[in-house]
Amino acid sequence: MYSGIVIFALLSIALAYYFYQQNNKDPFIYKKVKPKIEDVLKKTVATGSVKPRKEVNIKPQVSGVVEKLYVEAGQLVTKGQKLAKIKLVPSEVNINNAQSSVELARIRYKESQRELERQKQVNSQNLDVNQSKLQYEVSKVEEERQQKLFNDGVISQQEYQNFKVDMDVKQTAYQNAQILSGNNLKQFTADVDIRKQELEAAINNLSLLREGATKNSRQVSNVVTSTVSGMILELPVEEGSSVIERNTFNEGTSIATIADMTSLIFEGQVDESDVGKLTEGMPLVLTVGAIVDEKFDALLEYISPKGIVEEGTVKFEIRADITPRENIFLRAGYSANADIILGKKEQVVTVNERDVIYNNDSTFVEVATGDQEFEKREVKLGLSDGIIVEVISGLDTITEIKMRQDEKAEEMVEEDN
Repeated sequence: MYSGIVIFALLSIALAYYFYQQNNKDPFIYKKVKPKIEDVLKKTVATGSVKPRKEVNIKPQVSGVVEKLYVEAGQLVTKGQKLAKIKLVPSEVNINNAQSSVELARIRYKESQRELERQKQVNSQNLDVNQSKLQYEVSKVEEERQQKLFNDGVISQQEYQNFKVDMDVKQTAYQNAQILSGNNLKQFTADVDIRKQELEAAINNLSLLREGATKNSRQVSNVVTSTVSGMILELPVEEGSSVIERNTFNEGTSIATIADMTSLIFEGQVDESDVGKLTEGMPLVLTVGAIVDEKFDALLEYISPKGIVEEGTVKFEIRADITPRENIFLRAGYSANADIILGKKEQVVTVNERDVIYNNDSTFVEVATGDQEFEKREVKLGLSDGIIVEVISGLDTITEIKMRQDEKAEEMVEEDN
């Protein structure tokens, strides 16, 4: 009987010891992993879109209705090529005023022609200088007669000088009359030219109001032409649409938007926490949402000096020059993400950032020393991309470390216990 009691007591003690050991044993099985040799690429992401570097809105010189469109969106055009024709809708009051101006200018032109012909006849017959000429010739004859009398001692020198001065005055008057006659002819000729130009200007003005063009003009104002060479991105108007000319008080209606699609840029925004790490000339890798599995190279060329507040955060605009690719066509307005490379380390020892323990300014990993036995080891870290981190010292690729990806499950087990 006593032997049975002893055996029962021993079994009870052994069972209690077993459960004690089980309770003190970590129920979680930790996985182990070795560091790897990898490239570490640190980058920041900017969101934005693809845009042409040079984009021009073409606007008409006159107001009216679009009568004809000569091009379509997506078409390549050259500088000076016709884009559209505008049908003018002039005011009847303006037309009547222009017609009256033409008639008045024509009357003035004809009157100036008649005056010129009359002046030519007067000039050719010397009618405007004959009287001065006759007075000069009479005074000259009288002076010669008085000179003889003076030489013979019949009259005094003072009397002779009076006739001499009178002859000089008549001679000057005759010369002035000749000059004035020539100037009058030139003045009437110039007046005819002026009246002719006024008539042509009035006719051109009437023609512009009626047809939008003049006979002598090389450019037709109601025909809209391209000011640059490129691709038509948009035609915001249709035939029959009303358009307004550009002027001081109005920007005018856009007939077409033309851009050089061989020179594209990326415009995006970065967070204020990353903008201080950027410098002009940094390489970018663009990912375009509409083009799967393709990357595009770009070069950062502009960083805005002023931030913009959007949804409570400060953003800074950036611009990058996209390297063109012949086999892929990028369309204006494509949304894109730009990976900006801040740093790169090639073929270095790395571990997952989740397996690193941070304690103030020190960093540790848990190194395997046995089966499910680990000890902390301090390591020096370098470049990180947020997922993997470079290990500068304290670890090699042979040593196994604890994986910490199941910490939540670990916490759940501890709570259950």
